[in-house]
Amino acid sequence: MAGFHHLSASTPLPADLRGGVVAIGNFDGVHRGHQAVLERALAESVRRAVPALVLTFEPHPRKVFRPDLPLFVLTPPPMKARLLSLLGFAALVEQPFTRDFASLSAEAFVTEVLERTLGITHAVTGFDFHFGKDRQGGPAYLMAAGDRHGFGVTLVDAFRDEGAEVISSSRIRTLLCDGAVAEAAGLLGYRFTVQSEVVGGQQLGRTLGFPTANMRLSAEAGLKEGIYAVRFRRADGTLHDGVASFGRRPTVDDNGAPLLETFVFDFSGDLYGQICQVSFFGFLRSEIKFDGLDALIVQMKRDEEEARALLAGVKPLSQLDAAIAF
Repeated sequence: MAGFHHLSASTPLPADLRGGVVAIGNFDGVHRGHQAVLERALAESVRRAVPALVLTFEPHPRKVFRPDLPLFVLTPPPMKARLLSLLGFAALVEQPFTRDFASLSAEAFVTEVLERTLGITHAVTGFDFHFGKDRQGGPAYLMAAGDRHGFGVTLVDAFRDEGAEVISSSRIRTLLCDGAVAEAAGLLGYRFTVQSEVVGGQQLGRTLGFPTANMRLSAEAGLKEGIYAVRFRRADGTLHDGVASFGRRPTVDDNGAPLLETFVFDFSGDLYGQICQVSFFGFLRSEIKFDGLDALIVQMKRDEEEARALLAGVKPLSQLDAAIAF
């Protein structure tokens, strides 16, 4: 991500990023609906010859207002930054979201964040974006504030899929919870991808001839447990096909963090400590209990054959998909 900045709004913005076009929203998933907003911001930045930035709120406001409800975050900040960089943005600026910040008036948000912190020349957001204490700031307020403070505003309508349904992060979460990764990819516009450090495991796969790269995901990851056909990107950018098992092993991992174990095809080497990515192409089967290791090895060979066949025929869904998983 050379030249891309991942910043907090609590630190001064580099001078060359001030005066830009800013897309505002949470953009969890950076799905096709979000991309409609983001593409408008990119086009506006080209027209004005100024930088294109994204302003998000971290943690997700729902985690602050409803900490009792687990939230499956589709794109944690590092993954979101990678996607926005690939789309062509100059920076992701995260506004720390606290109860104090949530109590700011709509006018204070405009003055302190949009004007003082970012110095924006233009804002692009979804038609339903609300901000400020008790959501008092809406689209009409933002446009009037732009007139007062000297920045333009573009509002983008909800983006609908081919079935005329609005694309939303919650729809995608539901699909992933069902293991429907191919359908989720249709709404995302790219294959759902996770990023994490490769950690040590029990080495059981290695003794069976199927060594795995193990990655711990967030305890709130809602992906269906089971076996998937995947693509694995090493820290150096090299891409490999693979088959992955996703599940929780409370007896192994006391904190309940789910483990993603990927058998990386046509690779032998040490991946420990590398930050790698796994893109999900197809759900092969649910976890099964086997009578002995021989039956398990037979099934793992079958899984490998099925994953290789599925991955041999895939094509990119978009330029973003091509950059991530091809």
